[in-house]
This record gives sequence, structure tokens and C-alpha cells, in this order.
Amino acid sequence: MCGIVGYIGKNKALPRVLTGLKFLEYRGYDSAGVAYIIDNEIKITKEVGRISSLEKLIDEDSNSYVAIGHTRWATHGEPSVSNSHPHRVGKFTVVHNGIIENYLKLKEDLKKKGITFLSSTDTEVIPALLDYYYKEEKNILKTIKKVISILDGSFALGIICDDDKNNLYAVRRGSPLIVAKDKDGMFLASDVPAILSYTNKYILLDNDEIVKIGEDCYQVYDQNLKEKEKELKTFEGSYDAAMLNGYPHYMLKEICEEEKVFLDTLNYYVQDNAFKDNIPEFKHYKNIHIVACGSAYYVGCIGKSLIEEYAGIPVYVEVASEYRYKRNFYDENTLVIVISQSGETADSLEALRKANKDGIDTLAIVNVVLSSIAREAKYTLYVKAGPEIAVATTKAFLAQTTLMALLAVKLAKKEELLKEFQGLDKKIKELLNRSYLDYALDIYQKDNAFFIGRLVDYALCLEGSLKLKETAYINSMAFQAGELKHGTISLIDKGTPVIGICTNSSIAPKTISNLKEVAARGAYIIYITNEKVNDEFYNKVIYIPKVHNIVTPILAVIPLQLISYEVAKLRGCDIDKPRNLAKSVTVE
Repeated sequence: MCGIVGYIGKNKALPRVLTGLKFLEYRGYDSAGVAYIIDNEIKITKEVGRISSLEKLIDEDSNSYVAIGHTRWATHGEPSVSNSHPHRVGKFTVVHNGIIENYLKLKEDLKKKGITFLSSTDTEVIPALLDYYYKEEKNILKTIKKVISILDGSFALGIICDDDKNNLYAVRRGSPLIVAKDKDGMFLASDVPAILSYTNKYILLDNDEIVKIGEDCYQVYDQNLKEKEKELKTFEGSYDAAMLNGYPHYMLKEICEEEKVFLDTLNYYVQDNAFKDNIPEFKHYKNIHIVACGSAYYVGCIGKSLIEEYAGIPVYVEVASEYRYKRNFYDENTLVIVISQSGETADSLEALRKANKDGIDTLAIVNVVLSSIAREAKYTLYVKAGPEIAVATTKAFLAQTTLMALLAVKLAKKEELLKEFQGLDKKIKELLNRSYLDYALDIYQKDNAFFIGRLVDYALCLEGSLKLKETAYINSMAFQAGELKHGTISLIDKGTPVIGICTNSSIAPKTISNLKEVAARGAYIIYITNEKVNDEFYNKVIYIPKVHNIVTPILAVIPLQLISYEVAKLRGCDIDKPRNLAKSVTVE
């Protein structure tokens, strides 16, 4: 959530910072601001709304070669200019991602010392603390070390000090932060896409590491302020992968990349219908816990169905924000799987740390190489989705579903099932090439919608319902098909859209019976299936190719994604940046 970009170098800073912030828009924000040095003075410009509004207030051609910028997603205090970042107190100007949990106590203590606050944010206590302790320490590094020892919570900080305008400073705990280098300068950023216009060389900062950044060099310090070496990494993806390349929206572009994403993920782990050695030989676990948030949680629900069906191992799927606070019944025969697209999801990361602390085997399924979850898990499996910019995940969801199906095969020790993955890319392409506008036209003017299915189809319903909610703002709910009549069927009215999913012939009669019940009450039914049916209880049908059950979810999710996209487009929604949402949820 939020985004930080900083630049110091031989080129003009403001165009680079603003470009970087635009590439972080997917993280979600409601205001933006920059602090920059010009004529040896620090100037701050902030504005509510999109970066385009901020740009109108700034002369990007200014002779400024040092700047930090920020996109804010409001947590403490409403979206306003005063609450926007950067915040300045005394000699320190700061941008901050994360949440300071003890800020109220710190704020009250500082007020007693005569410090005045101008915002409602938790962030403003940080420059206030820096300025206060700098008067004692008279050393920037020692001051930063002192202040972070006082802060509780998560943070990534970009810092400018009036007494050292030739350097930027940064530190992180919990929230991600990178430092990048090109031939003419240095960058600070929350995520790699922000710097890909200029360089793919970067370092990852670990918790509580402080970095001092000059125009052509950087120095990292550990918690004891001892200098340490950090490996300069090369990002595997490309700049083009983060661009629209002619598509009207990132969401559509990313859905259309799913054929490639499937093949990239499959071929990374499988060759000649056999697993490569980059997927671990897992011991036999008696229980598996899958922990995740949002769409990643629904991938876990699909994984539960597949692993239980083919590997015969009980699987419990839990929302990370609940799992980390409850009593967990696991032991040395339990595997905890944490699924996250970004690898930085705050609740998922803390759930992983809890399992690690308790000595439980952990497995990360993530898209971002060397992210916090990837580094801290015992095992890590990467999906090959590439940069995903739209807030609503699509291609990463399909890649994670692919990997969960492969994991089910691996845990089941049924390698012969890998042949079922072959040729699936052609069927994905077939589904991508269809038009789903007619189905969207039946839905887009409705206020409510329902998705119903059983077993793995119910997991798909959860994801389909979420896509419609987050992109088109339709009040959509998913239910197990047999559960709908236990109360919720009272909401079915004439014309209410009900999307029924049935991809397993063994439960088809039951699901069809449930759909007939809602049809009798006036529901408008869109039926998604892989079996021809003679009894036309539906208004419209979407047939997906008939494939083995272990790979069916990979296909079934595609119509759900494209229908949601078309509905959102018809409703005039901000498809790539839905209101109130953030791509990377790095706060609890």
C-alpha cells in the first residue's frame, strides 16, 4: 500500500520521481506529494487525488537533482493536503509506508516537549522524533537508529535532512523497499516497476538496515551501524511487461497474457511430463494448512479441493488475518502453505513467521522473487506471472492455480497426471478469444448478483464474485449451491443474476437442482459448465472445454474474469484502480 520513490543523481529528479510514482499507482492511493531540493532549499508540493493533479502544480523541468515522492492510501486521517506525504518537522522531511502502532503515545510525549503537529497522521511523529533526537545525537545515522528503536509497527522511510542535502537516507521494517542504480544516479522505491524505465539493477533492504544514498553510490549499515555489503541484483522481467502496449486497461492486458503465464509456470517446473528438480521432494504430511488473503485465499480453496481429492491429505484453509491470532493445531507433520502475489502481504507474512517460530514446515507460493515471504519460508515456489499492475489479480491468480494443481500432483506422487497439463495453453487461448460482452450486458445494470457452485466450483464462485465486487462495485455474493436455500434465497427476485458453475459431472444433478430452485423464483441464470445439458433451466450458458478435473479450474476462471472486466467497463468504473483498494496490502 502507498508508494515511495526517491532519486538523487546527475539528471533532473522530478520527472524520474513522478514517472516512478505512476508505475506504483497499482498499489492504491488517494493523494500524492513530492519534496525536492532546489537552490539549496527543500520545497514540498502535495495534492489530493491522482498524480496528474499533482503534476499540474510542479515544474518538472526545475533544476532539482534530489527528490522523494509518495502516493498515500489513507489510514490515519482523511485524504487531505495536510495529511499527505511528505511530512516535515525541523530539519527532517520524510515519506512513509506502513503504520506506526504506538504513534499516539509518541505524539503526546512530543507535544509535552513543545512540538506542534499539523496533520492527523501517524507518520508525522517520525520527522518529529528525528528532529528531536538529532539535536542530541548530532549524527544522522545514529539518529535514525535511535528513532527506529522507538517505533512499533511497520515502515519504509525515505528521509532528507537539511544538514546533508547531498544524500538520501532510507530504512525499512516490514514494508518493502529497494535501492536501484543506473549510470547517472540512484533510486529509492517501494517496488521494482517504479525503476524499470531507467534500470533493472537493485538491492533489497532487510529489516532495520539503514542506507545512505549518494548520486552514484550507496552504503548499507546494519543495526549496529556497521557497514555491510549487499548483492546488486538484476530484475528478470522487462520494462515492456509493465506497459499497456496498446491495451485499454492493464486488467485486460494481463488476462490476455494468461496463455503465456500458464506455459511459463508449467515449463518452469515440468519437462517431458516429469517434474524438474526445482520443486522439492516433500515428506508425507498428515495435515496441510493454507493461509492467505483475498484472491490468494480462494486459490487456497481450490488447492484444498485438489490436494484432498488427489493426495488424500486433509487441508485447512484460513484467512491470514485470523490465523495469526488464533490457536493453531499443528505439529511436525503439518505443512503451512502461505500464498501471496506480492510476497509482502502483512497478515500472511506474520502468519508465516508464527509458523516458523513454532517450528512448522512452511512453503511460500509467490510471484515476486526474493520478497519477504519468499525469503522467510522453508520452501519457496514461484509463479511466473511477471509484473501485475491492475489491482484486481487475474494472471497471477491463474498462475497460482496452476501451481496449486502441480503441487497436488506432486504431493499425490501421481506424476502421470502431468500429461493432463499438456495442450491446455491452446484451450486457454480459445477461451480468451471469445466475446463475453453479451453476458456482461445482462448483469451491468443490476445491484446484486450471486454465484453458486459445489466443491472446487464453489472456490471458483468466490473468486468470480470478488472480481465483480472489486472491479464493477456490484454487491455480489458466493454460496455453496446447497446452502443458498438456507436463508439467502429470500434475496432472489425477478431478474437477479445468478452465475452457476458446474465442472464436475458427479455433482452436476445437485447443482442443477439448486439452479432450478432459483430459476423458479425469477433468477436470471448464466450457467458455466463443461458438459452439454438438454434441460434448458438457464438463460445463457458458457461452455468451457472438457479436460481432467485437476486442471479444470485453470480454464473455468477465465470467463469469470472477462465477464467482470466487461461489466466494469460498461459501468464506467476505474478498472485498474478500483476505489478504496490497494494492490499490495502491507499493513494489517
